[in-house]
This record gives sequence, C-alpha cells and structure tokens, in this order.
Amino acid sequence: MYEIWVEKYRPKTLAEVVGQEHVTSRLKNYVRNRSLPHLLFAGPAGTGKTTCAMALANEIFKDLWSHNFIELNASDERGIGTVRTKIKDFARTAPLNADFKIIFLDEADALTSDAQAALRRTMERYTASCRFILSCNYSSKIIEPIQSRCADFRFNPIKDDAIRGRLEYIAQKEGLHLTDEGMEAVLYLSEGDMRKAINVLQMAAATGEELSKEVVFSSVSAASPEDIREMLIRAVDGRFIEAREMLYNMLVKYGMAGTDVIKQVHKEVMKLPIDERAKVNILDRVGEIDFRMTEGATEHIQLEALLAYIAHIGNSK
Repeated sequence: MYEIWVEKYRPKTLAEVVGQEHVTSRLKNYVRNRSLPHLLFAGPAGTGKTTCAMALANEIFKDLWSHNFIELNASDERGIGTVRTKIKDFARTAPLNADFKIIFLDEADALTSDAQAALRRTMERYTASCRFILSCNYSSKIIEPIQSRCADFRFNPIKDDAIRGRLEYIAQKEGLHLTDEGMEAVLYLSEGDMRKAINVLQMAAATGEELSKEVVFSSVSAASPEDIREMLIRAVDGRFIEAREMLYNMLVKYGMAGTDVIKQVHKEVMKLPIDERAKVNILDRVGEIDFRMTEGATEHIQLEALLAYIAHIGNSK
C-alpha cells in the first residue's frame, strides 16, 4: 500500500521532534505539569507546528487523545459560521477523563476579522474546559486580543543538520541509498522545510534508482544550482545567446515554472564573480521581474529580459 512518508514518519512525541528544541522544551513543561494555556504557533511552513500540537495532545491525553483533540483548518472554513458552530459545539462539551480539551486551529491567519473576533469571545468563555492552539505563518494577521491571550511560540526554519539526521533515518528504514551529493540536493531544495525535504526524498525514491544529485533534481523538475550559476555567468560574460539557450533547455527539460527559475536565480546572484554594486542592481531587477510574473507577464520573455539586463551589466564593467 502506498504511504505518504510525511505522515508515516510524523513524530508521535515531543522528544522525536527535531530542530525546534527551544519550543519542545517549553511544551514538555506543560505536559509535566498537566497544565496548558492557549498557544500561538507561528513560523514558516514545514517547521513542525502541526506535529508539535499533535504530539502535545498525544502526551497529555494518551489513549484518549483523539476524543479530546480536534484539528480544524481555517483556510477551508474561514468564516464566522465555523466559529459559531463547529468550534463552539466542541468547546462547550465536557472533556473525556481529562481537565480540558484541545482545539487545534491550523492556518488561523486565514480567518476573517469577524471570525477572529468571535473566536476571541469563545476562547474567553470556555477557557475552563478547552484550550486553543492556533497555528499560522504570519502572526501579524492575528488580531491583538487573541495574541494577548496566547503564549507565543516561534518556529524557525529547520537547520540542515536536523533535516539530514531525519532523512538518514527515513532512508535507512526504507532501504534507500542516498548519496552525499543527493543529500545536499535535497537540503538545497527544502530550504529549512522538513515536510518538503521528506516529500522530495519520496519523489526521488519513486524512480527506483540510486538517489544521486541528478536523480533528485530531475524528480522534482528543478535545475541544479550549478546550471543556474553557469547560465548567469555566461550572461555576465556577454554570451547572451548561450545563456538564453540554457534558459530554454531548463524550461523545456525540467518543465520549470518561471517563478521557480527566478527563485533559484535569486539564490545564486550573490555567488557571481562580480562587484557588489552589480549584484545590487541585478537583485533589484530580479525583484521587479518576479513582480511582473506574479502579475501575469509572460514568463519566458521576462526571464530573457533579465538575462539581457545581466549581459548589459557585464558589458559595462
């Protein structure tokens, strides 16, 4: 049976969560004291917010955790009706053999202002029997009255060493041969996102081959950083036609979207052998091109325009 590795290898306890020790150490104190305030988890995607909430509930409630814990995604049901029905109905019922229940509201920053206002009142009214854990990418989108009622937990992008350790564990369990260069490729693509790293590993493993750098990049339709850097260097050296051909090959060979190319270009600009002023000008143009593509401009034309601009800078050195 096909299994999603992100769920298969999701940590069941706080001790298994990697890369967020500054968060889990505080959460363990709540488990030890069997006491919990309302919590606000904020940070980038794939850094363990949902996992920590589920592990916390699992350790507090043990076998009864599924009866005293509910997970709702605010991006699916973001209106005031959800707060007044589903959330309120669950909050008003008594916990099962526990002092309180936990409502985990994922992507809480997607709630409308009216829904957040209603949620504030619900949190206040049912605090004796229910605790709320709110998860969001941007805590600034949560209204101040809710923020002031919660203990804040900030999740950082997971460091490469922590991701590497978890991937090595999964590779061992799945019987995979992940080369050192393949591991570096996964780390490059994940950018501190554990969920993305595991998904990339699973996609690469589906090829049934040794997980080399080439297999990893081709399995997720991404260009290697060396290819991106070589394309930019050719443009800087005034070899615009060669750089343009490399761009075309990337778009066709890897099936990359223009936004993916521009993100990788943004990473590699600072590694170019040019002076600081030229890098500043290129990054400024990268931002403008990214905005144009987001607004619907033709990706191929915009990327060629960027290469032309870089070639112009190279010729004016």
